Amino acid sequence: MMKKPLLLIALFLVIQALPAQTFRAAVVKTDITPDNSQQLLGYGARKSTGINDRIYHRAAVMDDGKTRFVLVSSDICVIAPSEYDKVAARLQKELGIAPENFWWSLTHTHSAPELGPPGLPEAFMSERYTHQYDVKYTEETESKLVSAVADAIKKLEPARLSVGWGHSNANINRRARDGKGKTYLGLNPDLPVDRRIGMLRLERPDGSAIAIIANYAMHGTVIGGECTLISGDAPGIVADYVEQKTGAAMLFINGAAGNIAPIYSTQPTPFRLKEFEPLLGDRILEANAKMTASSADVVFKTGGTIVETPRREGLKWPAYMNHYTGKASSGIDVVKLPVRFLKINKDIAIWSAPLELFCEISNEVRDRSPFPYTFYYGYTNGWLGYLLTDEEFPYGGYETTVTPFKPGAGRDLINGVLGYIEGQMRKP
Repeated sequence: MMKKPLLLIALFLVIQALPAQTFRAAVVKTDITPDNSQQLLGYGARKSTGINDRIYHRAAVMDDGKTRFVLVSSDICVIAPSEYDKVAARLQKELGIAPENFWWSLTHTHSAPELGPPGLPEAFMSERYTHQYDVKYTEETESKLVSAVADAIKKLEPARLSVGWGHSNANINRRARDGKGKTYLGLNPDLPVDRRIGMLRLERPDGSAIAIIANYAMHGTVIGGECTLISGDAPGIVADYVEQKTGAAMLFINGAAGNIAPIYSTQPTPFRLKEFEPLLGDRILEANAKMTASSADVVFKTGGTIVETPRREGLKWPAYMNHYTGKASSGIDVVKLPVRFLKINKDIAIWSAPLELFCEISNEVRDRSPFPYTFYYGYTNGWLGYLLTDEEFPYGGYETTVTPFKPGAGRDLINGVLGYIEGQMRKP
C-alpha cells in the first residue's frame, strides 16, 4: 500500500534535483518598409521610386536567467552612433535593457532608406547631405524596433542553442588594382577575403528552430545606384529564402565587409539577387543541417572596451557625435571606438564594432583567439567609417576617403580586441 506514495515522493525528489530550464529565447520580425518615397542611403543621393522586396527588423531576445541579451538585425545601410544611443536609451528606460546588452546590427543594404541624422558621412560627403532626414520615418522605425523587442520578451520560451561554421563563395575582395597599383572599386580575386559563415541556432526543446543567426561578410551592393527600388539586397533576399525553407526567422549579421563585395555587384537591376539564394542561402541551410549538438545550458557574459586611436587631421566632426572623439594625454585628437563583447559558455566569443572593417583584421583576431568560435559582427551600434589595414593605406582608393582613422588604427584595434578576449573574456 505504501509503494505508490513512496514512488511519487522519489519521483518528486528526482525532478527537484534536475537543473532548471533557464535559457529562453524568442524572435519577432517587423516590416519597416516605408509607404512613401524616401531618400536612399548608399551610392549618391537619390529617392526611391518603388519596392523590389520588403525590409525588416528582426529582433532576437535571449535570456540565460541572469542576463537578457537583445540582437537586432535591420535591413538598413548604416546609422550614426548617436541614433543607436537614442534607441538604446529608450530600451533601457522602457524595457530595462542595459545598453551593453543591446546590439543593433545593420545588414548594409545600399537600397534602404536613410535612418536618422547622417553622422560621419556628412563629414566626408557634405554635398550628399544637404536635405533634412525624414524624422517621421525615423521615429516610426525606432518605435517598431522597441515594440518588436517588447513583443519578443513577452514570447520568451524555453530554448536551446547550437553553434557551427559554414562556407560560401558568394563574396570577393573589391579592392581592384590597375597595372600601376592604383586602387578602385571592383573585384580582385588575389586579395584577402573571408568566406566563413558563423552560425548560431536557437531551437525549442523539441528541436524545432526558433531562429538562425548567420554571420557573413559581404557588401549589400548587388543592386547598383541606377536602381531606385527599395530592397534588402542579397542579405534580405537570403534571409527571406532561409525563412521560407526552415520556417524559422533568420538574422543576417554582416561581418568585416569593408573590402568585400558580392561576386555580382552594382547591377543596374535586381535580376541577379535570386542567384544568392543558392550561392549563400543554400550554404547557410547546409551549415544549419550539420549543427546537431545543442544545449539548454547557456551562460552569457557581456562587456565592452573603448579603443582610442589617432584621428585623421582636418576632419569636421559632427557636434552630436562628440562622445566618440576626444584628446589623448599627448594632446592629439583621437577616435573613441566602442567595441562590445559577448561570451557564450566557454567556447563562443563574439565582438562587434560600428565599422566597415577590412576582413584581414577580423581574420587575424579569429585566428589568434583562444575561443574555437570567434565571430565579428560589423555595422553594429552605428558607423564610424572604414578601418583599413596599414598595408592598404598606400594604395589609396575610395575607402581612404571615408575613414576618420590613420595608419596604425588596425593594429590598435587588434591589440585592444585580443587583449580583452584573452583577459576579461577568459575569466569565469
